[in-house]
Amino acid sequence: MAPASSFPIIDMGLLGGEERPAAMELLHDACENWGFFQVLDHGISTELLDEVEKMTKAHYKRVREQRFLEFASKTLEGGKADTENLDWESTFFVRHLPEPNIGDIPDLDDDYRRVMKQFAAELEKLAERLLDLLCENLGLEKGYLTRAFRAGSKAGVPTFGTKVSSYPPCPRPDLVKGLRAHTDAGGIILLFQDDQVGGLQLLKDGAWVDVPPTRHSIVVNLGDQLEVITSGRYKSVLHRVVAQTDGNRMSIASFYNPASDAVIFPAPALVKKEAGAGTYPKFVFEDYMKLYVRHKFEDKEPRFEAFMSMETDTSKLIATA
Repeated sequence: MAPASSFPIIDMGLLGGEERPAAMELLHDACENWGFFQVLDHGISTELLDEVEKMTKAHYKRVREQRFLEFASKTLEGGKADTENLDWESTFFVRHLPEPNIGDIPDLDDDYRRVMKQFAAELEKLAERLLDLLCENLGLEKGYLTRAFRAGSKAGVPTFGTKVSSYPPCPRPDLVKGLRAHTDAGGIILLFQDDQVGGLQLLKDGAWVDVPPTRHSIVVNLGDQLEVITSGRYKSVLHRVVAQTDGNRMSIASFYNPASDAVIFPAPALVKKEAGAGTYPKFVFEDYMKLYVRHKFEDKEPRFEAFMSMETDTSKLIATA
């Protein structure tokens, strides 16, 4: 296990003063060499964060805890065969854009819906601010990445949703992972996680590194779509959740992704021309997601290669037509 002491933490309050260049350099290094970082002073009030945490934990205890424990108990009785493709998590998903579904999710009380809507609006603003900071570091025009997430889209809005998860204490962490290793398919991911119970890890230089729980921070990681658009300058990174024997870990991960019909391709300004440079495909985000859901817990490179092959085959058909 590698130490987490050097895990990048960016104080966004420094971006408005003399320390902005150093903060931007730290952000660039985090994106280029980690694919993960934490942000502080991000503009979301601690009062709202505390309210979200309190209501999320209360909702799990009131609605989902007993249901999950009954399911988990039966599953563990089956041993390794039944847990090999299982994640030790209780989840529900809220869609914010393009069409919200929070009103359709059963068992959510009105106060919780109100708070989650407010939280989502703050996270959307933060995601777009971060994407513009990435543009600045990459030498792209301001707004390039947010526009790329809408490119070719009829609706003109991104896909945005939140996965709310609880990771209860696990009596057999030797049998089951909290969440198996994977990269995220989408754009930029903003995570509000428990500050008491850890377990989130990322793979860096061949070693698993703990993402330190930090109160009132937002953990940010980059998805496969940003790797493609940045032509590999910023890469998505394998991460996982290790099941814990003590404590119930809260995880609220919000995914700011391209529109389902957005056309994704490397930014021309970032495509390297030299021989041997890596190449990335062009595809519709919805098509990528269809492939991803079947191969989420596998390497991302074959997914990219599949779309590269499609492009090559299409070019051959055009050439011989």
